[in-house]
Amino acid sequence: MEAELKVLTPQSIAIQPEPEPDDSPLLNRDPKTPETPNQITMSIEEMEQKYAAYVRHDVYGTMGRAELPWVENFLLGLGLVFLVPIRVVAGTTVVVVYYVICRLFTAFMAPNMEDEQEDYAHLGGWRRAVIIQSGRYLSRVLLFVFGFYWISEVDERQLINDETAPEDQLKELEQPGAIISNHVSYLDILYHMSTFFPSFVAKRSVAKLPLVGLISKCLGCIYVQRESKSSGFKGVSGVVNERIREAHQNKSAPKMMLFPEGTTTNGDYLLPFKTGAFLAKAPVLPVILRYPYQRFSPAWDSISGARHVILLLSQFVNYIEVTRLPLYRPSQQEMDDPKLYAENVRNLMAREGNLILTDIGLAEKRVYHAALNGKNIRMPSVLHQKDD
Repeated sequence: MEAELKVLTPQSIAIQPEPEPDDSPLLNRDPKTPETPNQITMSIEEMEQKYAAYVRHDVYGTMGRAELPWVENFLLGLGLVFLVPIRVVAGTTVVVVYYVICRLFTAFMAPNMEDEQEDYAHLGGWRRAVIIQSGRYLSRVLLFVFGFYWISEVDERQLINDETAPEDQLKELEQPGAIISNHVSYLDILYHMSTFFPSFVAKRSVAKLPLVGLISKCLGCIYVQRESKSSGFKGVSGVVNERIREAHQNKSAPKMMLFPEGTTTNGDYLLPFKTGAFLAKAPVLPVILRYPYQRFSPAWDSISGARHVILLLSQFVNYIEVTRLPLYRPSQQEMDDPKLYAENVRNLMAREGNLILTDIGLAEKRVYHAALNGKNIRMPSVLHQKDD
C-alpha cells in the first residue's frame, strides 16, 4: 500500500473538520492556511462517503485507533502477550528457512540480468522445482502462522457444463498470460505465492532488502526503476508485456501476477484498472480475494503498517475467501482496445465477487490519508484522471 503522503499541486481541495474540538489528528486543518474560492470543506461523514473504498469498518475503526470496549481490550491484551511473540518468532523462522533454501539452490548460479533486471525466475531443472514447491509450501505455512488456518477456495474453472466439456475444457487448459487480482492487503502476495508462485512488480529497493531481496529474485520479480539510457532498454512495461506473452505460450515460464488497481482497498470496492496487464493481448485469469472478519479487518487501507501487523498477529483467527474465475480470453475488439479489455475484466470481477465499482484511485487515497493525519493537502483539479 502506498503509505507515503505527498503534497500535490496546483488547484486544491482542502480538508476541514466539523466545528467541535478534537484532540486526535483526524481531519484537523492547519489554521494558518487561508481559505480560497477553490477550497471545499468536508465533514468526517462526507469524507468517508467520498473515499468509501478506504474506510475501515472493523471494531478498531479509522486508522485502527478507535476506543475499544473492555472485552476487546482484554482479547487484544491476550493476543499481544501470547500470540504476537510466538507468531513473530515462527514467521521469522519460516522466512529464514526459505531464504536458506533459495541461497543453497542458487549457489554458483548467475542471475538473469536481461534488460537491467535481476532474477532467477528462468532457472530450470530440479533447482527451480525445489524453489517453487518449497516456496508454495512455506508461504502456506506462513499464512497458517498468521492465523489463516482455513482458506475457502472456489475454482469456477472446474464448474464446466458437461454438455460443452470437450471444447471448453481445451480452452481452460490454455495458459493465462497473467493472473489478475483485486488488491486488499500485503497478505494477497502470500496467498498467491502459496498457489501460483508468480512473479510480481516491485520497487527496485525490494531487491536489496535482507532475506526478502533474494526471495523476490527467485520469484522473478520485475523491479520498477528509472528509465535507463541504454539503447536496448525496454522499460518495465515492455518487460511485463514480454513476460506475459512468454507465460501464455510456455507452460514452464514464470507466471505474472498483477494488481491492476495499483493500490489496496478495504475489500468491498474495485478501483479502476490500469491497462498495463492487458496490453499483451493475452488471456488472463481473474482471481477475487475477500477477507471476512468479526473484529479486525486484514485489509490494508487507512492504517499504518506497524499497527496493522501487530493487530493482525493479535487476532486469534483470520480468514480468506478466494474465487478463481474461468480464463478470460479477449475478443478482437478487446485486443484492439486495452482499456475496453481492462474494463470488461473489471466488470466481470465486480459482478462475480459482489464488489462495488468506484472511480477513485491512489490520488484520492493520499488525500484521505492526509486528512486523517491532520494535514492540509492540495490536489489537481482533475481529480479522477488516471494514469495507465
